[in-house]
Amino acid sequence: MAQSAERLLMNEFKALSKETWTNIELINENVFEWSVALIVLNPDSLYYGGYFKAKLTFPKSYPYNPPDFKFIRPLYHPNIYPDGRLCISILHPPGEDEMSGELAAERWSPVQRVESVLLSILSLLDDPEVSSPANVDAGVMLRNKPEQYKEMVKKDLERSKQDIPAGFVMPTHESAFQHKKDDGDFDMSWEDSDAESFGGSESDVDEDMDSDFEAEDDEDEE
Repeated sequence: MAQSAERLLMNEFKALSKETWTNIELINENVFEWSVALIVLNPDSLYYGGYFKAKLTFPKSYPYNPPDFKFIRPLYHPNIYPDGRLCISILHPPGEDEMSGELAAERWSPVQRVESVLLSILSLLDDPEVSSPANVDAGVMLRNKPEQYKEMVKKDLERSKQDIPAGFVMPTHESAFQHKKDDGDFDMSWEDSDAESFGGSESDVDEDMDSDFEAEDDEDEE
Protein backbone atom coordinates (compact mmCIF):
# COMPACT_ATOMS: atom_id res chain seq x y z
CA MET A 1 0.00 0.00 0.00
CA ALA A 2 2.84 2.40 0.83
CA GLN A 3 4.33 2.01 -2.66
CA SER A 4 0.95 2.72 -4.24
CA ALA A 5 0.57 5.82 -2.06
CA GLU A 6 4.06 6.99 -3.01
CA ARG A 7 3.30 6.61 -6.71
CA LEU A 8 0.01 8.49 -6.46
CA LEU A 9 1.52 11.30 -4.42
CA MET A 10 4.40 11.75 -6.83
CA ASN A 11 1.95 12.04 -9.73
CA GLU A 12 -0.07 14.62 -7.82
CA PHE A 13 3.06 16.50 -6.82
CA LYS A 14 4.22 16.75 -10.44
CA ALA A 15 0.80 17.99 -11.58
CA LEU A 16 0.48 20.61 -8.84
CA SER A 17 4.03 21.82 -9.43
CA LYS A 18 2.79 23.31 -12.72
CA GLU A 19 0.11 25.44 -11.02
CA THR A 20 0.44 29.15 -10.30
CA TRP A 21 -1.92 29.21 -7.30
CA THR A 22 0.32 27.03 -5.13
CA ASN A 23 4.04 26.65 -4.53
CA ILE A 24 5.02 23.20 -3.26
CA GLU A 25 8.15 21.24 -2.44
CA LEU A 26 8.97 18.00 -0.68
CA ILE A 27 10.34 18.19 2.84
CA ASN A 28 13.66 16.32 3.02
CA GLU A 29 12.79 14.63 -0.30
CA ASN A 30 9.99 12.78 1.48
CA VAL A 31 6.92 12.42 -0.75
CA PHE A 32 4.77 11.95 2.37
CA GLU A 33 5.62 15.43 3.69
CA TRP A 34 4.99 18.56 1.63
CA SER A 35 5.69 22.21 2.21
CA VAL A 36 2.75 24.02 0.63
CA ALA A 37 2.04 27.67 -0.04
CA LEU A 38 -1.49 28.69 -0.99
CA ILE A 39 -1.42 31.78 -3.21
CA VAL A 40 -4.74 33.60 -3.29
CA LEU A 41 -5.33 34.88 -6.82
CA ASN A 42 -9.01 35.77 -6.68
CA PRO A 43 -9.04 39.61 -6.78
CA ASP A 44 -12.38 39.66 -4.94
CA SER A 45 -10.95 37.79 -1.96
CA LEU A 46 -9.98 39.48 1.30
CA TYR A 47 -6.90 37.27 1.15
CA TYR A 48 -5.89 38.32 -2.38
CA GLY A 49 -2.12 38.46 -2.76
CA GLY A 50 -1.48 36.25 0.24
CA TYR A 51 1.21 33.57 0.42
CA PHE A 52 0.01 31.19 3.11
CA LYS A 53 2.51 28.49 4.04
CA ALA A 54 1.41 25.16 5.42
CA LYS A 55 2.55 21.58 5.90
CA LEU A 56 0.80 18.55 4.47
CA THR A 57 1.54 15.16 6.01
CA PHE A 58 0.24 12.02 4.32
CA PRO A 59 -0.40 8.61 5.91
CA LYS A 60 1.06 5.50 4.31
CA SER A 61 -2.56 4.44 3.75
CA TYR A 62 -3.22 7.39 1.41
CA PRO A 63 -5.58 7.78 -0.45
CA TYR A 64 -7.79 5.67 1.79
CA ASN A 65 -7.17 8.05 4.68
CA PRO A 66 -6.80 11.84 4.54
CA PRO A 67 -3.66 13.91 4.99
CA ASP A 68 -3.05 16.33 7.86
CA PHE A 69 -2.92 20.02 7.01
CA LYS A 70 -1.52 22.77 9.23
CA PHE A 71 -0.79 26.43 8.52
CA ILE A 72 2.70 27.50 9.57
CA ARG A 73 1.36 30.93 10.53
CA PRO A 74 -2.09 30.39 12.08
CA LEU A 75 -4.76 32.65 10.58
CA TYR A 76 -7.45 34.42 12.57
CA HIS A 77 -10.37 32.54 11.05
CA PRO A 78 -13.46 30.79 12.44
CA ASN A 79 -12.36 27.40 11.07
CA ILE A 80 -8.67 27.52 11.95
CA TYR A 81 -7.43 26.50 15.39
CA PRO A 82 -4.86 28.74 17.12
CA ASP A 83 -2.14 26.18 16.33
CA GLY A 84 -2.86 26.36 12.58
CA ARG A 85 -4.86 23.15 12.24
CA LEU A 86 -8.06 23.21 10.20
CA CYS A 87 -11.61 22.24 10.97
CA ILE A 88 -12.84 21.20 7.53
CA SER A 89 -14.98 18.22 6.58
CA ILE A 90 -12.90 17.08 3.61
CA LEU A 91 -10.00 16.23 5.96
CA HIS A 92 -12.15 14.19 8.33
CA PRO A 93 -11.92 10.36 8.10
CA PRO A 94 -14.24 8.57 5.63
CA GLY A 95 -17.83 7.72 6.52
CA GLU A 96 -20.71 9.51 8.20
CA ASP A 97 -20.35 11.00 11.66
CA GLU A 98 -23.49 11.03 13.78
CA MET A 99 -21.91 13.32 16.37
CA SER A 100 -21.14 16.13 13.93
CA GLY A 101 -23.92 15.35 11.47
CA GLU A 102 -21.44 15.27 8.59
CA LEU A 103 -22.42 13.08 5.67
CA ALA A 104 -19.98 10.70 4.04
CA ALA A 105 -20.11 12.80 0.87
CA GLU A 106 -18.78 15.79 2.80
CA ARG A 107 -15.83 13.94 4.32
CA TRP A 108 -12.71 12.36 2.91
CA SER A 109 -13.01 9.58 0.35
CA PRO A 110 -10.37 7.68 -1.67
CA VAL A 111 -11.32 9.58 -4.82
CA GLN A 112 -10.23 12.88 -3.31
CA ARG A 113 -6.94 14.43 -4.33
CA VAL A 114 -4.49 16.91 -2.84
CA GLU A 115 -5.77 19.43 -5.34
CA SER A 116 -9.35 19.12 -4.11
CA VAL A 117 -8.16 19.58 -0.51
CA LEU A 118 -6.23 22.74 -1.30
CA LEU A 119 -9.06 24.21 -3.36
CA SER A 120 -11.49 23.48 -0.53
CA ILE A 121 -9.21 25.31 1.89
CA LEU A 122 -9.00 28.31 -0.43
CA SER A 123 -12.80 28.37 -0.59
CA LEU A 124 -13.06 28.06 3.18
CA LEU A 125 -10.95 31.17 3.73
CA ASP A 126 -13.59 33.39 2.11
CA ASP A 127 -16.62 31.31 3.04
CA PRO A 128 -16.14 30.28 6.70
CA GLU A 129 -18.49 27.92 8.50
CA VAL A 130 -19.43 29.84 11.67
CA SER A 131 -22.01 27.42 13.07
CA SER A 132 -19.34 25.25 14.70
CA PRO A 133 -16.16 27.35 14.76
CA ALA A 134 -12.71 26.13 15.73
CA ASN A 135 -11.93 29.69 16.80
CA VAL A 136 -15.00 30.95 18.65
CA ASP A 137 -13.68 34.50 19.03
CA ALA A 138 -13.09 34.80 15.28
CA GLY A 139 -16.59 33.49 14.59
CA VAL A 140 -18.17 36.01 16.97
CA MET A 141 -16.14 38.87 15.53
CA LEU A 142 -17.09 37.94 11.96
CA ARG A 143 -20.79 37.98 12.87
CA ASN A 144 -20.85 41.04 15.11
CA LYS A 145 -17.91 43.17 14.00
CA PRO A 146 -17.21 42.35 10.35
CA GLU A 147 -15.08 45.44 9.74
CA GLN A 148 -12.85 44.58 12.69
CA TYR A 149 -12.61 41.03 11.36
CA LYS A 150 -11.46 42.38 7.99
CA GLU A 151 -8.66 44.26 9.75
CA MET A 152 -7.50 41.00 11.32
CA VAL A 153 -7.48 39.40 7.88
CA LYS A 154 -5.37 42.27 6.53
CA LYS A 155 -2.81 41.69 9.28
CA ASP A 156 -2.62 37.98 8.45
CA LEU A 157 -2.31 38.86 4.77
CA GLU A 158 0.64 41.18 5.34
CA ARG A 159 2.37 38.71 7.65
CA SER A 160 2.03 35.98 5.05
CA LYS A 161 4.09 37.99 2.57
CA GLN A 162 7.11 37.59 4.85
CA ASP A 163 7.20 33.94 3.74
CA ILE A 164 7.53 34.67 0.02
CA PRO A 165 10.88 33.10 -0.98
CA ALA A 166 13.64 35.38 -2.19
CA GLY A 167 13.49 35.65 -5.97
CA PHE A 168 10.00 34.17 -6.18
CA VAL A 169 7.76 36.17 -8.51
CA MET A 170 4.23 36.31 -7.13
CA PRO A 171 1.60 35.70 -9.82
CA THR A 172 -1.37 38.03 -10.22
CA HIS A 173 -4.97 37.31 -11.08
CA GLU A 174 -4.21 38.06 -14.73
CA SER A 175 -1.89 35.04 -14.80
CA ALA A 176 -3.87 32.90 -12.35
CA PHE A 177 -4.58 30.14 -14.81
CA GLN A 178 -1.38 30.20 -16.78
CA HIS A 179 0.59 27.01 -16.32
CA LYS A 180 4.33 27.11 -15.86
CA LYS A 181 5.85 26.66 -19.29
CA ASP A 182 6.43 23.05 -20.23
CA ASP A 183 6.12 20.95 -23.34
CA GLY A 184 2.47 20.55 -24.18
CA ASP A 185 1.28 23.15 -21.66
CA PHE A 186 -1.03 25.90 -22.75
CA ASP A 187 -2.16 29.22 -21.34
CA MET A 188 -5.65 29.99 -20.10
CA SER A 189 -6.92 33.40 -19.12
CA TRP A 190 -8.90 34.15 -15.97
CA GLU A 191 -11.94 35.03 -18.04
CA ASP A 192 -11.86 31.73 -19.95
CA SER A 193 -11.73 29.65 -16.80
CA ASP A 194 -14.03 28.74 -13.96
CA ALA A 195 -13.08 31.23 -11.24
CA GLU A 196 -14.31 28.93 -8.52
CA SER A 197 -11.80 26.27 -9.52
CA PHE A 198 -8.83 28.51 -8.57
CA GLY A 199 -6.90 27.11 -11.50
CA GLY A 200 -7.30 23.41 -10.80
CA SER A 201 -5.69 20.99 -13.23
CA GLU A 202 -6.31 17.43 -14.17
CA SER A 203 -3.53 15.04 -13.17
CA ASP A 204 -2.60 11.46 -13.86
CA VAL A 205 -3.99 10.49 -10.49
CA ASP A 206 -7.53 9.89 -11.75
CA GLU A 207 -6.25 7.29 -14.19
CA ASP A 208 -4.14 5.68 -11.48
CA MET A 209 -7.09 5.54 -9.10
CA ASP A 210 -9.35 4.06 -11.77
CA SER A 211 -6.73 1.39 -12.52
CA ASP A 212 -6.37 0.55 -8.84
CA PHE A 213 -10.11 0.17 -8.33
CA GLU A 214 -10.54 -1.84 -11.54
CA ALA A 215 -7.82 -4.21 -10.36
CA GLU A 216 -9.61 -4.63 -7.05
CA ASP A 217 -12.90 -5.33 -8.87
CA ASP A 218 -11.21 -8.01 -10.99
CA GLU A 219 -9.85 -9.70 -7.89
CA ASP A 220 -13.30 -9.65 -6.29
CA GLU A 221 -14.85 -11.24 -9.36
CA GLU A 222 -12.28 -14.00 -9.34
